[in-house]
Amino acid sequence: MPDSAPFGAYAPSGLVASILNRTGEAKDAWLSKRLSFLLRRIAIAWLGGKPVDVERLGARMRLFPYNNVCEKRVLFTPQFFDPEEREILRAHLRDGYVFVDVGANIGAYSLFVAANAGPDARILCVEPQPAIFDRLVYNIRQNPGAAIKAVDCAVADKPGELTLFLDPRNSGEASVKIVGSGQAKPIRVPATTLLDLVTAEGFDHIDAIKLDVEGAEDIILEPFLSNAPEALHPRLIIVEDGSGRWQIDLPALLGERGYRLVSKTRLNFVYEKAQ
Repeated sequence: MPDSAPFGAYAPSGLVASILNRTGEAKDAWLSKRLSFLLRRIAIAWLGGKPVDVERLGARMRLFPYNNVCEKRVLFTPQFFDPEEREILRAHLRDGYVFVDVGANIGAYSLFVAANAGPDARILCVEPQPAIFDRLVYNIRQNPGAAIKAVDCAVADKPGELTLFLDPRNSGEASVKIVGSGQAKPIRVPATTLLDLVTAEGFDHIDAIKLDVEGAEDIILEPFLSNAPEALHPRLIIVEDGSGRWQIDLPALLGERGYRLVSKTRLNFVYEKAQ
């Protein structure tokens, strides 16, 4: 469970605050990034396992920058946290925006959309890891104007229960497929399909979906795009590049379903549905 202390109890101060100011202003250049990583290590050692309460991406968050790369990136260098993907999302925002976040982690994407889409947005985020889900819920609660619903389950090709493999070195790399580390810890979690998930919410359309499930994106999208009505096909898909682990040619499938690639970043593909 996240620390129950009120938000602000872990506000950065002293050396940590100075480092956060410096890393938050880092430029997209090799030397600047190297210095930021060095300063990050110093700050993490100084923190001694405590979280940090900050505002990032337009939202309040309590971040634990230890065994979660996502939290490290958002805390120290939010300007480098998927900037192109976020700008594409921002450009597509409209009234009543519907966003689905599969593999939400601590909620960075969902909170960003909520901060920019307004109170009429509907945001559904899914995170199967119990400890990370607790952090996600805490962060959502610190932003009472955010129209976000969190669901603690995995998304797969069929409903039921499945084994989730946790990577102790990076909790953001949990997967329904065996992760590379021999230290991976398996846990059993409930699962549902994407179609069942959005149908239960009563969605009649999806403006955008983000999938970051460590190589299992194919087993989620293939049955959804095959079985969901056309009206539910997302207008924008941000999918982590798991091409080395996908069992199908997912880019080809998306092309067949009328999507075009609009961006390939270091970590993700971004596809847009042809109008």
